[in-house]
Amino acid sequence: MRRLGGMSGDMGLRERKKRRTYRTISDTAIALFLERGFDRVPVAEVAAAAEVSKPTLFRYFPTKEDLVLHRFADHREEAARVVAGRPGGVGPLEALHRHFTGGLARRDPVTGLNDDPDVLAFHRLLYGTPSLIARLYAYQGASEAALADALGGGGLRDRLAAGQIVAVQRILAEENWRRIEAGETADGVEADAVAAAGLAFRQLAEGLRL
Repeated sequence: MRRLGGMSGDMGLRERKKRRTYRTISDTAIALFLERGFDRVPVAEVAAAAEVSKPTLFRYFPTKEDLVLHRFADHREEAARVVAGRPGGVGPLEALHRHFTGGLARRDPVTGLNDDPDVLAFHRLLYGTPSLIARLYAYQGASEAALADALGGGGLRDRLAAGQIVAVQRILAEENWRRIEAGETADGVEADAVAAAGLAFRQLAEGLRL
């Protein structure tokens, strides 16, 4: 039993070290990208600044775009987790609506309702770089697939519903970000953001009957 416990502890240590390396590489990359632009910083320079080899960097991040978009990685299956873990008697759309409005209240950057300067700078980098936007759509495709499975198994009806839900959440977040980028505050936009989410999810409910 001691031996198994020791192996488990070693695995925990290795995992923590891996996560630290993962975070260090990404933070280093994003700092360089924000300073000089995504397309002007080669991957080799990121690796050197993070003090890892280029092959090591690519073991953690398969593409240069993933150095930025890993911040969305935990969100790829978030909608699916919300649907799968919803309380009894609560429909999928109601659960997702509650989750989104909760994110607005928390100023979750994923909702776009966040006026922290660092978050705004990150969003400018993201939405100002075509290759990052393209990679973000791939992340959203994975989110749609996971949500479709959670809704009922991933059939055509589920995929259509998931695509509409993910698109609505993206549009809501982009509208919030657009207004804040134009100079409004998160506090000033919040009431409209909550109302827009309510309208969007009502329209989804009328069309999808979930």
